[in-house]
Amino acid sequence: MSNRHVRHLRLLSLMILSAVLAGAAGVARAEDPLQEFQPVEKRGRITPFNGAAPLETGKAGSGDSGQLPAGELQPMAKGETGAPVDGAAPSEGVTVFERMGAELPPLPAEKPFEGKPDDAYGAFQRGYYLTAMGLALPRAQLGDRAAQTLVAEILDSGLGVKRDPKAAAFWYEQAANAGDPSAMFKFAVLLMEGRVVPRDPKRADELMKKAADLGNASAQFNHAQTLTADMPGEKGLKAALPYYRKAAEQGIADAQYALSQILINVDGIPEDERATARDWLARAAMAGYDTAELDLALWMIDGIAGERNLEAGFRWMRRAAEGGNVVAQNKLSHLYINAIGTRQDPVEAAKWYVLSRRAGLQDPQLEDFYLGVSDEVQKKALMAANRFRRS
Repeated sequence: MSNRHVRHLRLLSLMILSAVLAGAAGVARAEDPLQEFQPVEKRGRITPFNGAAPLETGKAGSGDSGQLPAGELQPMAKGETGAPVDGAAPSEGVTVFERMGAELPPLPAEKPFEGKPDDAYGAFQRGYYLTAMGLALPRAQLGDRAAQTLVAEILDSGLGVKRDPKAAAFWYEQAANAGDPSAMFKFAVLLMEGRVVPRDPKRADELMKKAADLGNASAQFNHAQTLTADMPGEKGLKAALPYYRKAAEQGIADAQYALSQILINVDGIPEDERATARDWLARAAMAGYDTAELDLALWMIDGIAGERNLEAGFRWMRRAAEGGNVVAQNKLSHLYINAIGTRQDPVEAAKWYVLSRRAGLQDPQLEDFYLGVSDEVQKKALMAANRFRRS
């Protein structure tokens, strides 16, 4: 299934979720982006603008054993070959599986397929779209809901045929009325948008919930988002929690991220469930969700929902920054300045500050730092920033 509809309302819906969570959690933002670490229980942050904690001793890697604990994910930076970034002694090497990170919560076991092979879907999966249409259309006309959904997908995307959104909507509706969860989700989205069919939010919500209850992962995530929007506060979050969890278990990165935030911030969550928050955040980060990468870095550096791991936190921050996350670029500059999880590097610090400033994120502390370095450091940083932008 296309991810286009899965992420259809991500920006608005996650803004709603963040606002609701912020009210439920009651976590204050730090004034100082590099506030001193306080050894008290931390429940996480909804906003990524919390500060990194500097080392107690001022030495990179201290505060723990200096070794990366088993179970912490360590992403490779883009273009990294395994050589140390800061010129330290070469690594003794790790296996591919170690680079991938520790074992995460197991995915649900696949259900064995006991039905009859579908020739139309087989042709579709191999890219033979006209063949798939030829096989599916007669069945769709006879009321086969799976075939109706397949015909709708082909027409909606214009695969091998002329794109026809109205005809696709017709077949989505037929399949939805016949009880196909995927078609219910797709037609619910069309009813919410109101472009191809008349807008009908009430029916859209009904279909979305039915699809979610029948196990459609995208519908589960979107229904959870609707619940958080309709019922602000902990009541809505707790009502949405089962749907977020089901979607997260099926691999929806947005749901994995949302689940991690609810587990760590909402009161009344059992401690054994709360303990899985960082694992779910890690899954979303491993899927390439840059906000999850940023938050995972901050959780590791601040010791939220698990032990502190400065080196791994630094690596996740760099990965998010290299992916274009502006907040991560700003925070990475602070990490280089204060030797948090890495060694001090004024050129790299200035480079990432320049990139975040160009994107519109102002930081008086970093501006003071930048104005205080030598002209040579500024020149190197600007050249590095320009090279990054072009790449």
